Amino acid sequence: MAHPDIAAPLAEYDIDVGTLVIGAGAAGMIAALRAHEAGQDVLVIEADALPSGSTALSAGLIPAAGTQLQQQAGIADDARLFAQDIQKKAHGENAQALVDVLTQNAASVIDWLCHTHGLPFSVVTDFDYPGHARRRMHGLPSRSGEELVNALRGRIEHLGIPLICERRAVTLYAQGARMSGAQVMRPDGATETIGAQRIILACNGFGGNRAMVSRYMPEIDKGLWFGHDGNNGDAILWGEQLGAATQHLGAYQGHGNVAHPHGILITWAVITEGGFQVNKTGQRFWNEAQGYSEAARAVLGQDGGYAWSIFDARIANIARQFADFKNAESQGAVIWADTLDALDAKCGFAKGSLAHANATRPAQGQDTFGRTWSGQTLCGPFCAVKVTGALFHTQGGLDIDPETARVKTTSGALFENLYATGGAAVGVSGTSDSGYLSGNGLLAASVLGSIAGAGNSASVAICGQIP
Repeated sequence: MAHPDIAAPLAEYDIDVGTLVIGAGAAGMIAALRAHEAGQDVLVIEADALPSGSTALSAGLIPAAGTQLQQQAGIADDARLFAQDIQKKAHGENAQALVDVLTQNAASVIDWLCHTHGLPFSVVTDFDYPGHARRRMHGLPSRSGEELVNALRGRIEHLGIPLICERRAVTLYAQGARMSGAQVMRPDGATETIGAQRIILACNGFGGNRAMVSRYMPEIDKGLWFGHDGNNGDAILWGEQLGAATQHLGAYQGHGNVAHPHGILITWAVITEGGFQVNKTGQRFWNEAQGYSEAARAVLGQDGGYAWSIFDARIANIARQFADFKNAESQGAVIWADTLDALDAKCGFAKGSLAHANATRPAQGQDTFGRTWSGQTLCGPFCAVKVTGALFHTQGGLDIDPETARVKTTSGALFENLYATGGAAVGVSGTSDSGYLSGNGLLAASVLGSIAGAGNSASVAICGQIP
């Protein structure tokens, strides 16, 4: 694979466009929809044969406060409370200006995707995500990121916005703080050049670049890589050559509930609704309420680097709204038994292990691990899934001006026409894994994508109906 490079501007390019979007995940396609709406000449290029990225591997849930869908569901929420939740989870490590822009604009982006583009979002109303004071997760019917990617691609195609796949950007042409275009490589190794008045980097993070992971987040180096292999750090590597500023490169989203060895994400709802995790001997080992990102390190720290998630049929019924969970069931990752003793036998625990682990949970109040319970009890039949810890997505990236999504230089100035969104830009998860609040990745991707695409300010509004 070609190393991302910077070169001097060319006198002439093979083609010229107004706005070039590099990457066709949620961030890139939302940016393209906004740019098209603003009357710009847009081209989206994607390295893969079809758009997917980290979005397609996620549950496709976008948190937003104050949406019309929340109001219809009777959920009172606002951007101020949302911002407090983000900063509390991240221990106040985020730039407040970025948090405010994301939380104040998320609702209008969701409403716009619903009304202007017809995406059938709904609010997850049957369980709570850790750290969110309100139910504000918005997803499509299958609760699948693949469905979100396909819906956005459908709108791109319907509106006639050019999207060319199997074109990997390998070189940016720049002079000082101004970009002039990019060189892209085709699958046969031939190259083409594209002149652009604006370039939006939506080419994701660097979780697939093991050298960068080892450098910036060595504690998760041995974790399963569960993201998209296109997360190879191109945006950061270009930024280093351009003199761009970066922020929080040690931040990441982990997940400690990936079915092993099946490699299927198990929704954290199986824990928040009353489940718990045990190690290879059937003993609880941590406060699961801390969150699924922290769970990656907690699980990987156990003997063998795996654990078991224990829950019941009631919780499984809630989890089945997620396509991944149904897939896990179909592949035999979910083990069932009528009693905890019978589940002990199927998981290889000594008899009575799970009954003892279950007894560590009080009906009300805090247990010895510091987790607070409020009447969540388990009743047979019971379920178990063998799980491991994984790295899902990096949360640090190029530093940006929140109002415009333009990339900052190391001196604090702004590049004239270089923008970053999604995994290419710094997120709001603080400096490590413990700052990740559910949905932070797609929150930044959708809002910053909208801002970068519009190309003027952070003010976004609902525009029209489905054309």
